[in-house]
Amino acid sequence: MTGKQLENCLVEHCAPTLAGIKSAGLFSYYYRDENGAKKELKAVNRLLNEKGVYVEALIWRERSVLVYAYRPGCLEAELHRSGVMELLTQYGYEDSRMDACLSHLKERLQHYSCFPHEIGVFLGYPLEDVKGFIEHGGQNCKSCGMWKVYCDTAEAEKLFDKMRKCSRVYRQVFSQGRSLAQLTVCV
Repeated sequence: MTGKQLENCLVEHCAPTLAGIKSAGLFSYYYRDENGAKKELKAVNRLLNEKGVYVEALIWRERSVLVYAYRPGCLEAELHRSGVMELLTQYGYEDSRMDACLSHLKERLQHYSCFPHEIGVFLGYPLEDVKGFIEHGGQNCKSCGMWKVYCDTAEAEKLFDKMRKCSRVYRQVFSQGRSLAQLTVCV
């Protein structure tokens, strides 16, 4: 994979984060060479960190890495919303600092074949929807889009539409030659 392929994945899966609409995004990136993938991640961080976006490997697997693109300021705010740490402490998060929470999330990912359900908090999903997903085991949601909705469907649907439009526009302008750095909004 080339650096452009990683950039393409970021545009494809994380456009709302690049645009400042969403605090974080997540995707699996498939690579041929782990060292090459690490270099690509460093290169992308050199492009995006000054714009307030960081790209981090959450877990390395054979031939793929789970890539987390996030805005630290937004993630900090998410972690300090009312009720978030109360939920996270149920899953062993003892320290509310962003770095400590990300470290614990990485540790938890090592023990899951899928995802620990609290990951929705790290992706900027509404807390009540994260709780609803956990309580209902992913069943009986009111709506489904970028996440399963258990509470405010009208607000979620507006946000889904906004994120879909953002992704569509970002894919289009990226394919027309706009760079990843140009697409990333400073927030």
